Amino acid sequence: MRLRRRPHRAATAPTAATAALVRAAAPVLGAALLTGCATGQAGLPAVPATPGPSSASAGVAAGTDLAAGDHNISFLVDGTTTYGTLHIPARPAGGTLPAALLLPDGGPTDRDGNQPQLKPDTLAGLAQLMGDDGIATLRYDKYGTGLTGLGAYAGRAAAPDLAAFVRQADAAYRFLAARPTTDPHRLLLAGHGEGAMVALEVATLSRPAPAGLALLAPQDERLLDLTTLRLDQQLDATVATDRLTAAQAATVKEAIAQAVAELRAGGTADTTGMPGTIATVFEGFNDDTEYVRTDDAVHPPDLARRLTGGTRTMVTCGSADPDIPCSTTGPLVAALAAAGTTGPGLVTLPDVDHLLRPADSPTDTTTLAPAARQAVHAFDALWH
Repeated sequence: MRLRRRPHRAATAPTAATAALVRAAAPVLGAALLTGCATGQAGLPAVPATPGPSSASAGVAAGTDLAAGDHNISFLVDGTTTYGTLHIPARPAGGTLPAALLLPDGGPTDRDGNQPQLKPDTLAGLAQLMGDDGIATLRYDKYGTGLTGLGAYAGRAAAPDLAAFVRQADAAYRFLAARPTTDPHRLLLAGHGEGAMVALEVATLSRPAPAGLALLAPQDERLLDLTTLRLDQQLDATVATDRLTAAQAATVKEAIAQAVAELRAGGTADTTGMPGTIATVFEGFNDDTEYVRTDDAVHPPDLARRLTGGTRTMVTCGSADPDIPCSTTGPLVAALAAAGTTGPGLVTLPDVDHLLRPADSPTDTTTLAPAARQAVHAFDALWH
């Protein structure tokens, strides 16, 4: 289901010369420009999800002790039933386990870390990996994805904003904390991409506070700043290969900066004359302006400074990640240190992409890179 698209506000059309220069960039930018660029959350088709292989335990009561394996669960938040998968590793009878809430990246990313046209199984792989290390996990279909769909937002003109997604994540965290198999002193948050920023939000408001956070390829700057950086880098790459002149690239960058300013001013981005691939990014933002603006208002390092001192944190950056380059992680890592959090700290993953796979992996690759697996194993070992 797609939410109603909001009308574009009137905008001053670019001059003919400017429009021609901007259009000239379109053939050489290519579809790769869009890879990883965040778009609105709920204004996109829901990702279908299939219930897991074991017992259906929707609405599991707080005192229910479940056997090892995958369990289909549900919980209610803001009038929406949210569906997910609770994985419980084998444990001694009556024993408790460290437990992690897994939070997905931006866009229509479901409980397994998949989107309609991209199925890397990032979170499903992470759940398996952490389960093998003796850590229980909960992952769920956020608004606009899987069995959850748009829930109470279906049929509304307004999409859920960032606060709604944070409340949903907080409800999932409290559900996990209430499991009799969960050790309340070893509650963890593991967020991928935008999910890492949501993890920081949850960590600052939820009780009991998490003992540790794994921030995997985290959104570490404001949304529109990261978008601008990504698009500008792609334009610079086309100039370096002589497929675009420096003057043409400068004109496109100016159009991007203007579009960002329009969104931040409360309007919609004027995409007139933009190359098609760039226009698609901002048209996605225009479809879900409320979410984009509330996401963009958050500066992740500011959240990090509010964490409880002594929280164990890990931040990963992949050297082959064009979406969250390692060059942007400094302020977030510094803010974590200022809050008094402890290691492992920053872990650089050589030749690993944004989806935690080996660099240049085929689109259907569902295998986590060895370096990513090693980092997660090291984080998991802290809780045993």
